Amino acid sequence: MFTGIIEAIGNIVDIQKDKENTIFTVESPLSKELKIDQSLAHNGVCLTVTHIEDNKHQVVAIHETLQKTTLGDWKIGDIVNLERSMPSHGRFDGHIVQGHVDQIGECISVVDEQGSWRFTFQYDPSTKNFTVEKGSICVNGASLTVVDDAKGQFSVAIIPYTFEHTNFHKIEKGTRINLEFDILGKYIQKLKTLDL
Repeated sequence: MFTGIIEAIGNIVDIQKDKENTIFTVESPLSKELKIDQSLAHNGVCLTVTHIEDNKHQVVAIHETLQKTTLGDWKIGDIVNLERSMPSHGRFDGHIVQGHVDQIGECISVVDEQGSWRFTFQYDPSTKNFTVEKGSICVNGASLTVVDDAKGQFSVAIIPYTFEHTNFHKIEKGTRINLEFDILGKYIQKLKTLDL
């Protein structure tokens, strides 16, 4: 389990294919603190650390993960948001994040609001995922508050610290992003469809 508070950003320094899987090597300030088998969210995708060497670590993405997230888009030199799983004695500074991406979205607008940035994203609403104004959303692993929403789209406001310390400074119109919708909202939606 994660909270959506990004600890560091990492750089993709190597990508290797292994049959249907892809092995990513990530260089980051967190890498030397990690342990083999540890869960680490990469742009909101929970992956298992398989190898560590100096300030680099490796993770493996299976075919399904590559198809359902933006990991299949990654290139050497890309910057990714990183978060270790939450310790049992830790604080919930963000919201409950599982590291299971629900779907891919796309940035349709970035507006510089002179002190913050407003990002607007769209997604396929046929999946029945949804946002609510002032509710929580996870974009590339970052826990954010929805500023406004409409069917199939929502906006978030990004403060300078988040802009600089995550990969939001690399997101522009047309950038594909990973979305994880609020787990509480998903349970409520599911309950509405059950005949109990």
